[in-house]
Amino acid sequence: MKTQISLSTAAQKFVDSILALRPHLAVFDCDGTLWSGDAGADFFYWEVERNMFPATVVESALARYQTYLAGQVAEEVMCGEMVTINSGLGEQLLEELAEEFFVKVVAKRIFPEMLQLTEALAAQGCELWAVSSTNSWTIGAGVRRFGIPPERVLAASVHVEQGRATDRLIRVPSGPAKAAAIDEMIGRPVDLCLGNSIHDLAMLEIARNSIAVNPNPDLEAIAKKKDWKIYWPEGTR
Repeated sequence: MKTQISLSTAAQKFVDSILALRPHLAVFDCDGTLWSGDAGADFFYWEVERNMFPATVVESALARYQTYLAGQVAEEVMCGEMVTINSGLGEQLLEELAEEFFVKVVAKRIFPEMLQLTEALAAQGCELWAVSSTNSWTIGAGVRRFGIPPERVLAASVHVEQGRATDRLIRVPSGPAKAAAIDEMIGRPVDLCLGNSIHDLAMLEIARNSIAVNPNPDLEAIAKKKDWKIYWPEGTR
């Protein structure tokens, strides 16, 4: 069922320009690209507010996150810790929490033109994938709205045993690891890739068509040098 979305002239022109490329396989970053904000960090705080972790774990995790914000912890390390902190929690509970969280916190931050774009691409027969360093429960809940099924989500994830999350990482797709995950799990040429941060650079570089959406200053500078299309969703600039 087609979503009824009213876009500005500029937003519709952007959507039409991407559809004209007729991509067969498209890969999307999520936080900052499909919606604004950092859903991974927001989900962590959401869990803290609901007393999902022991007080000692919360105290340590909050302090650790501050060191990350100060630039003392690598992006992929922090993203891994944000998913392994859920070790011991039931997978069904985490999926339910992620859905509730997305509805109440992130859904209102979805970029309407990206929602219309993914729907129109799918209608053209394009295969859609999501790649993110945010936890797989949150990303899975979010990208369902964009027509991306769970089996096409490459996000920060852990092994699940007897229905519970463990502290053993499967992958944390950030930076070069995003391109590596695409190569390992998709293994085909990427026609279109959209991302917003320097951590998306590696996967943008392997695509035939690269789009910087709502880019951070460092990615914007690179996109200009490489002559990539840059697009600012409504309300971001």
